[in-house]
Amino acid sequence: MKALIPAAGMGTRFLPATKAQPKEMLLVVDRPAIQYVVEEGLASSADEVVIINSREKRAIEDHFTPAPELEAALRAKGKDAFADAVAHAGNLNVSYVYQDEPLGLGHAIRCAAEKTGDEAFYVLLGDVLVPDNAMLPRMKEISDEHAGASVIAVVPVPDDQVSRFGVIAGSEVAAGVWKVDSLVEKPALEDAPSNLAVFGRYLLSPRVMELLADVEPGVGGEIQLTDALDAVLQEEEMYALVIDPADGFDTGTVESWLETNNILFKRAHG
Repeated sequence: MKALIPAAGMGTRFLPATKAQPKEMLLVVDRPAIQYVVEEGLASSADEVVIINSREKRAIEDHFTPAPELEAALRAKGKDAFADAVAHAGNLNVSYVYQDEPLGLGHAIRCAAEKTGDEAFYVLLGDVLVPDNAMLPRMKEISDEHAGASVIAVVPVPDDQVSRFGVIAGSEVAAGVWKVDSLVEKPALEDAPSNLAVFGRYLLSPRVMELLADVEPGVGGEIQLTDALDAVLQEEEMYALVIDPADGFDTGTVESWLETNNILFKRAHG
């Protein structure tokens, strides 16, 4: 099984900081944000992480490439902890495919079709960090309990934020687990079927990848993952894992990135 990380976006919310470096390489406490996501993917049942990259974002690939000369220089100066950190990042099992046009999340995922083949796969959005790495294994358990069904992570959001997200309709079938009937993109509060918003972690059946090949461009002329999920619901069951808001951290805006740094720094340093 592969874990896919879409990372070809421009990071416009962080300009000018992202003019010369990818947003995914912005530091969160002691490592780039994308390293947390790669480590999470490898801590699951995935055997490889596939970053869906832009050809202009070489810094991401450089980060995950071994640097023996740098390691040797650090060890020669007695800086073994730094050398170990460099070696760790350079030896993570990461490969790349490329999204040459910014045609949406669904299109980015479809770019990795040859990597996933006829297997289920994870999608990990790089704006979201899950430092304890516990979410994907729990999603895999739910999928296994339901004959390999797709599973998405959802999080309860306040009423004043419901209209900002895709939310699920369905019913609770076990503690913290819902059977999904439909997904509604950014509904008005009075039209929202629940307050459970899609969180940015997916375990998807091979059929989703097949359906992405036929999805027509939607909002903004982009190919939307949500459209493929709606389509697969007509053929297969789908479940949702309800997570605690404290289980994951959003880094998609400057404000949330700063807040995540503060929280994780305090966790690391007491």
